[in-house]
Amino acid sequence: MLDPADPAAFRALAHRALDDALDGFERVAAGPAWRPVPAEVKADLARPVPHEPQSLADVYADYRALIEPFENGNRHPRFVGWVHGNGTPSGMLAEMLAGALNANAGGREHSAIYVEREVIAWSAEIFGFPPGTSGMLTSGTSLANLIAVVVARRRYLGDGVRANGLGDSRLRAYTSEAAHRCVGAAFDIAGFGTRALHRIATDGMHRIDIDSLRASIEADRAAGCRPFMVIATAGAVDTGAVDDLTALADFCAAEDLWLHVDGAFGALAVLSPEHCHLVRGIERADSLAFDFHKWLHVPYDAGCVLIRDAELHRATFASPAAYLAPAAEGTAAGEPWFADYGPELSRRFRALSIWFAFKEHGTRRLGEAIAENCRQAARLAARIETTADVKLAAPVALNIVCCRFEDATRTPEALDALNAAIVIDIQQSGIAVPSSTRIGGRTVIRINLTNHRITDADLALLLDAIVESGRRLSQLLSEAPKHA
Repeated sequence: MLDPADPAAFRALAHRALDDALDGFERVAAGPAWRPVPAEVKADLARPVPHEPQSLADVYADYRALIEPFENGNRHPRFVGWVHGNGTPSGMLAEMLAGALNANAGGREHSAIYVEREVIAWSAEIFGFPPGTSGMLTSGTSLANLIAVVVARRRYLGDGVRANGLGDSRLRAYTSEAAHRCVGAAFDIAGFGTRALHRIATDGMHRIDIDSLRASIEADRAAGCRPFMVIATAGAVDTGAVDDLTALADFCAAEDLWLHVDGAFGALAVLSPEHCHLVRGIERADSLAFDFHKWLHVPYDAGCVLIRDAELHRATFASPAAYLAPAAEGTAAGEPWFADYGPELSRRFRALSIWFAFKEHGTRRLGEAIAENCRQAARLAARIETTADVKLAAPVALNIVCCRFEDATRTPEALDALNAAIVIDIQQSGIAVPSSTRIGGRTVIRINLTNHRITDADLALLLDAIVESGRRLSQLLSEAPKHA
């Protein structure tokens, strides 16, 4: 009852939809970087559940009118606000083919399982992890970090933690003040509570300060706590900073601590010969989390976790059940199943789009795209240093440039409000999509370059827009009526 009643008509609509989507890729640069969703569209998308069928042509027409024009914006060459990949036409094709197969990658004997294993093996090789490294694809680094935390928890508490919980373990973990919010969320979900995760001060390059880390661990041990894990950052979300991974690997080895690296986007600098030295030491981590859907532009969602100790990884999650018992032959073969390495039994075929990306482009071309974004960041920073009214707000470590519109006549608090307003003004103009963040207690404009479509001309246009918007909004503030 659910397959097309008229296969020929369905095929024609499917071809039209594919052509429309490819046209969208070709024309994306000509449109605005972002546009808000109108109130009437929001109302249309809040209707009650449909009880009667519509023609597929009508459903597709609604998509074209209500959804397609108001996309996130991250396909656009001037989307520089958040760490989103741009996607690719071939990635879209891979997603369509994965949808056609409708594979559950939780386990059993079928091709999707072997594609994911190959992608995990490729990933281990890229990062210098040893053969036999365990891993799995996830929805993103948030879930990958959680999996790593749970595996490390079992390493220090043993198998009893699965039945008995944490008890009075007093385990403590450490990360930098620049770490992503999802690291704290992982400790919350894993039952430790966020107070078990100590935020360590950073140095002038926004990297974790190892002397402060050592002092915090010594104080915790003296208080009867049990340090067990350090979460390093490879690509801080605010500034792109990368912790000194070699120094942290030495420190954790000496202190018997699990070293996990949150490398959501920055870890992939390993593919750039110009920048791989920034993540040297990553190969010594006990676990690593990163995303394919950021700097490799695989369609959302596609993250990954690598675990050096494959046996420990499986022991952390495997839960035997009669209805899931693997077999030596038949459909239930294919052991080990990915369902034994994480919390999900139902898992979509994420590996296909990653497999397509590696095979189509190869690591050299992917690495060159990463290297060019880093070069663009350096060139933009150099241009900012010679631009009146705009100042760099942090060192450029990788691919993120933070700057601040300055006006000597205004207080720091007024400039905070002005810089936040500049970001919104530029977004709403459709020229570009920057974002804002806080550095040193001040609001700054954040320009993130994980964008394979952006050019230096786009960045020049953005910088001009920052200056124009800042001067215009500052003038409007000056002309506003003063109230007692």
